[in-house]
Amino acid sequence: MNIIKLNATDSTNSYLRSLIIKEKIEDFTIVVAKEQTKGRGQMGTVWDSETSKNLTFSMFKDLSIHIVEFPFYISMAISLAILKALKSFNIPDLYIKWPNDILSADKKICGILIENVIKNKIDSTIIGIGVNVNQTNFIQLPKASSLKNITGVHYNLDEVLNRIVSHTKVYSSLLEDGKYEEVKSEYEANLFRKNKPSTFKDVDGVLFSGFIKGVTKYGKLMITLEDEIVKKYDLKEVELLY
Repeated sequence: MNIIKLNATDSTNSYLRSLIIKEKIEDFTIVVAKEQTKGRGQMGTVWDSETSKNLTFSMFKDLSIHIVEFPFYISMAISLAILKALKSFNIPDLYIKWPNDILSADKKICGILIENVIKNKIDSTIIGIGVNVNQTNFIQLPKASSLKNITGVHYNLDEVLNRIVSHTKVYSSLLEDGKYEEVKSEYEANLFRKNKPSTFKDVDGVLFSGFIKGVTKYGKLMITLEDEIVKKYDLKEVELLY
């Protein structure tokens, strides 16, 4: 495993992407930065993090031999790997908020940005991960928290990184062995608000009630509506309000 440590970069995902254009790099190459000046989240959002207090890194996963027919399984596997790693630190009440935010109770402590590299098929993937570890001030982010805020413990960033990578290798092996349903079932079992009455907002700003049932192999969220009809929503089509 090759780990590249940077004091600062615009985005570890962007850095890793430029690296794989220039040269062939080994599987599970990691770029970790103390500071990201332009850290990115899902759908163009900004990942804001205090310098040296959190874990911000990107991981290269070679998929040139192993074919992943449905890319969302990568997202499910990574979400579960981080969940398992954080459980090993006794972080309580962990859930996956669809599609791949990690929560403790109802506070976001980790975000994931996956960018696939496609050459006829998915050739490789760049997995960007931001974990709120030792930062304690989230005045502008009322729904965010950190491992330290939750437990009172100051964590070693390298140790958190190593445990996430270790569990990522386990779940990568499950996908390589074709155990897709096992991954999907475990992912659904850990979904935030699953089978609980919840409020959602659609693209038109209309609020509606329903129950999260699970996800499709394409990553769409399945919601049971009041009339018992199950409707499937893509990432840009619905927002869970909590």
